[in-house]
Amino acid sequence: MKTIQFREAICQAMSEEMRRDETIYLMGEEVAEYNGAYKASKGMLDEFGEKRVIDTPISELGFAGIGVGSTMTGNRPIIEFMTFNFALVGIDQIINNAAKIRQMSGGQFPCPIVFRGPTASAGQLAATHSQAFESWYANCPGLKVIVPSNPYDAKGLLKSAIRDDDPVIFMESEQMYGDKGEVPEGEYTLPIGVADIKRKGKDVTIVSFGKIIKVAFDAAETLSKEGIECEIIDLRTIRPMDYQSIFNSVKNTNRLVILEESWPFGNISTEITYQVQNQIFDFLDAPIEKINTADTPAPYSPVLLDEWFPSSLDVIKAVKKVMYMN
Repeated sequence: MKTIQFREAICQAMSEEMRRDETIYLMGEEVAEYNGAYKASKGMLDEFGEKRVIDTPISELGFAGIGVGSTMTGNRPIIEFMTFNFALVGIDQIINNAAKIRQMSGGQFPCPIVFRGPTASAGQLAATHSQAFESWYANCPGLKVIVPSNPYDAKGLLKSAIRDDDPVIFMESEQMYGDKGEVPEGEYTLPIGVADIKRKGKDVTIVSFGKIIKVAFDAAETLSKEGIECEIIDLRTIRPMDYQSIFNSVKNTNRLVILEESWPFGNISTEITYQVQNQIFDFLDAPIEKINTADTPAPYSPVLLDEWFPSSLDVIKAVKKVMYMN
């Protein structure tokens, strides 16, 4: 094992796959000469050249469409958005072409493409640069949605995403690129659609994913000192979702708290809440609690941002509520 940064794990995954398969290329804003907006493609232009690591104009709709079209000629593109907030400009290509072309062509055209970049908030970036898009894309049949929380998962899942014959939305975070973690030096992949139990516990199940899962870990450490042991499930993949791992955990703990960086209405935690109460209602000893951001656009003020974003105290309160300790 070697300890590397999240951005290095992303770079390793792309580079290893591009060495393995010459049909893979990387395209996006600043991915080449600048080594990536967050240095996730550092050194790749030097190794693979300008025909496989391609800088683009600020035209997300254009280069997303080029990527989708190139899959029909046998390529496997990786399209980087500097942030998924900018992907709103290219969402027509993602939803109406990438996600649907296999069905519309009667299976003649698979669409092996990865759209990757950071999602959700990243500090004082204000309302238009702080939106979580996981539930948006997960709502569309034909897309797979992955949101890793650490370097090990990021590398293994990105390699699997690049090899997948369906379009994959791979979501990262500006605030995770510097995170460090152990990553095997040898070849490995992780299966898409399999959650991971990051912390064992017997009292309450906490389900989360992406960077906000750190808040769950902080809360679990505090609660452990009070004798409350939380089991933390990292979804890793949003669609397809590993419902069974959630069900198995809740059957043991009988309580569920869901932590998600998203507005409260119509999100991933809403879907999980429905599935759990519909499938294993008799195992619940308390109503499900879900924790989301405030139901407003993200504020710029750091004071307001702290109030808007879920905290470990919010998780602690929710855990104690489902344990009838409040």
